[in-house]
Amino acid sequence: MEIDSEKLASVAARILDDNKAQDIVILNVSNVCSLSDYFIIATGSSTTHIKALSETLKKKIKDIYKRLPMKAEIEGQNRWNLLDYGEIVVHIMHKVERDNYKIEKFWSHAMILDREIWEENSKEYSLYEKK
Repeated sequence: MEIDSEKLASVAARILDDNKAQDIVILNVSNVCSLSDYFIIATGSSTTHIKALSETLKKKIKDIYKRLPMKAEIEGQNRWNLLDYGEIVVHIMHKVERDNYKIEKFWSHAMILDREIWEENSKEYSLYEKK
């Protein structure tokens, strides 16, 4: 199934959100980075949660789009896991690492994709119907 990078980023963010990831940010880095179109940054509440988020995201993207990450960097203690799908790169981090590395600040010249937009782009994949 063909999908554009904004839709893929939106669906990935939705999957993370449905699985209780915190502080989800999608950065459109297409104008400032030649390696990817979007970075998704999310915080897990524990190392177990970070591992579960990574595994769930990989499984659901495979189920929906028949795609696996081109590269996965799963840090041994699950404090910062990275899933690289080419046009999107997903960073799932522990709060301490996120506060320390400040990816959003480093990429501050990138545009943020508003939550309302990514929620609308991915509404058909929501586990929870909002009333």
